[in-house]
Amino acid sequence: MDINKPTGIDEFTDLNKADLNKLVIVVGSVREGRFGPVVASWVAEQAREHGGFDVEVVDLADIEIPLALPAASPKYAGDDYPRPAGMAALTSALESADAFLVITPEYNHSYPAALKAAIDWHFTQWTAKPVGFVSYGGAAGGRHAVLHLENVLTELHAVTIRDGLAFPNYFTAWENGRPQDPASAGYAKTLLDQLAWWAGALRSAREAAPYPA
Repeated sequence: MDINKPTGIDEFTDLNKADLNKLVIVVGSVREGRFGPVVASWVAEQAREHGGFDVEVVDLADIEIPLALPAASPKYAGDDYPRPAGMAALTSALESADAFLVITPEYNHSYPAALKAAIDWHFTQWTAKPVGFVSYGGAAGGRHAVLHLENVLTELHAVTIRDGLAFPNYFTAWENGRPQDPASAGYAKTLLDQLAWWAGALRSAREAAPYPA
């Protein structure tokens, strides 16, 4: 026992976390030398300071994500869908999430193949949950990638958030792990406020009745 810790502090912390919406931040790039983890670290910091979320960061570079998919659809196979054992942590994180933030670069006017594969290996884990986007790239700041992601995730019955974060020319716009634009934190708060609203609304709706997908 830790004599410096009041009795029941762990239980109290767990109860507080249970009241928060679970936010899973997905690092979508697995490319060598990628910038995604830097963006994800700053975004996770903003989300924790926001106070409305229990935050978990999932890096796709740490997950086994084959491109070849089983014949059956994950929508209909449910818990029997034959995912690789190395994907269990990702599936568990997506399943437990009340909301998502996807961190994506832009490759050839779209998003990375690893991110598409991670999405396609799942279905119900995304359904009736809000998804926000943080993108980075050249002049467009990754916005082409986000447009494609919005189409894909809408097909999975997720709710995409209108206000996102985009970082054009990230290679000069960031310094020491932080965006140089002082307005970035304010934009992040707007995104997180909207994500928290949708997360609470959709969590209550899912608890009240199954989503009719």
